[in-house]
Amino acid sequence: MRIYFLLLLFPLLAVGQSSDQVDASIAPFLANNQFSGVVTIAREGKIIYQKTTGYRDFASRTPLKKTDLFELASVSKQFTSMVIMLLQEKGQLQFDDPVEQYLDIPYKNITIRHLLTHTSGLPDYQAIMDQHWDKSKVANNDDILAYLRRYAPPTRFVAGSKYEYSNTGYVLLASIAEKASGRDFTEICRTEIFQPLGMKDTDLRTPAERSVIPHFAKGHIADQTGTNFLPADSFPSSNYTIWLGHREGPGRISSTTNDLLKWDAALRNNRLIKKETLNEAYTPMLLNDGQISYYGFGWDIFDNQPNHTIVGHNGDNPGYKTQIIRSVFNGKTLIVLSNNAPDKFDELVKTLQKLITE
Repeated sequence: MRIYFLLLLFPLLAVGQSSDQVDASIAPFLANNQFSGVVTIAREGKIIYQKTTGYRDFASRTPLKKTDLFELASVSKQFTSMVIMLLQEKGQLQFDDPVEQYLDIPYKNITIRHLLTHTSGLPDYQAIMDQHWDKSKVANNDDILAYLRRYAPPTRFVAGSKYEYSNTGYVLLASIAEKASGRDFTEICRTEIFQPLGMKDTDLRTPAERSVIPHFAKGHIADQTGTNFLPADSFPSSNYTIWLGHREGPGRISSTTNDLLKWDAALRNNRLIKKETLNEAYTPMLLNDGQISYYGFGWDIFDNQPNHTIVGHNGDNPGYKTQIIRSVFNGKTLIVLSNNAPDKFDELVKTLQKLITE
């Protein structure tokens, strides 16, 4: 199978660094159809390099376009954390409020800050739902909370004692946002973030809603040969995206490169919240024993030296791998959206990250 690609070249990526050099860095990852997606590098919101390669739909060989929609997976968490920060600035909650102040759950001494930084020790909600949920139905956050109360799996560690990535924590954050504000979480995202920033293609969408959007890039997974790519939803292991299709907080936002650049610009210009509040999102978490965890509020912190802040987040859903990395100190942003979940995705991102952070 040959991969169609569209290449947009820009005259200068950085001093002494041409688009051809970036192409040379990417080329090894494009062999044998192993990457389908969009790679974008921008400086202060202006695109300085962009490459679109692969298919929106491998079966019909419909070429991808830079305007196509991708499932963001856990890149969505930065929007959930923004909702929490917006509510904090409005005085509707505080980062160190106990979760039990807002939600009826069988876990005590866990704060909103613990949820934001993945230091809560909460059990994996998906394991409980997978074991007990009727998969002919589609679960939402209220269902997940009900099952956590019913089965009450134990916490994995004392809150604040260590970092362990937790989708459960971000489900709870979305539900806390609803309780604190009296508004629907999706509606908050739309009216407080997406619409004010002109992110017209960005939304929380169910699988059914995604399926009727012509320019939605379908997620694909390689078959046993590693050369043919099939729709991710044809694999039983992907079924959870259907029966958990109404959950909010840890994922489910879909977007485009252009909309993510609008998001990036809003963060740089402090359009949504104060700079001081956003700085908390980029601040490592101090654990109970004095050690440092380098995850803030919805952001991995790759570097937090003075005047050299680099943050990012990846996403991984069946058929999708995504990444955004923002070099706060030099204004450069890397966005990589893939709809065939390539094995060497992380290696590709590391190669590109060097180009924007040096």
